[in-house]
Amino acid sequence: MHTQFSIQTQGQGLYEFTRDVTRWLKGQDVSDGLVTLFVRHTSCSLLIQENADPEVQTDLRNFFHRLVPPTTDPSMSYLTHTYEGPDDMPAHIKAAMMPVSLSIPMVSGRLVLGTWQGIYVFEHRTAPHTRHVVAHVST
Repeated sequence: MHTQFSIQTQGQGLYEFTRDVTRWLKGQDVSDGLVTLFVRHTSCSLLIQENADPEVQTDLRNFFHRLVPPTTDPSMSYLTHTYEGPDDMPAHIKAAMMPVSLSIPMVSGRLVLGTWQGIYVFEHRTAPHTRHVVAHVST
């Protein structure tokens, strides 16, 4: 069983889609298994992260911006892949540092996530994008 989710982003940040995954799982005839999620892009990531306090998302976005600033920052002058914009190569670097796939256990038809955990696309580009995440359930 598999499906694909399309997540609309509006620039850099975390975009939660836990409810989409949960809704899809309710329609499946599987009780226990492993849900694998894979994002089909090289300039964004997937994360399981806190979904209660939005300051966590702000702090993560700010941290990674400081860690890997745009190519217009003098500290990034060594980068050569710059023709897709000053955020592109830094987005590839961030995606190389973070997961592009997740595996989440499913028990009794429900994702085994912690109380404050949500599933996110972490968009690393500044422009809006449509990101595609493939989901697969293994029993």
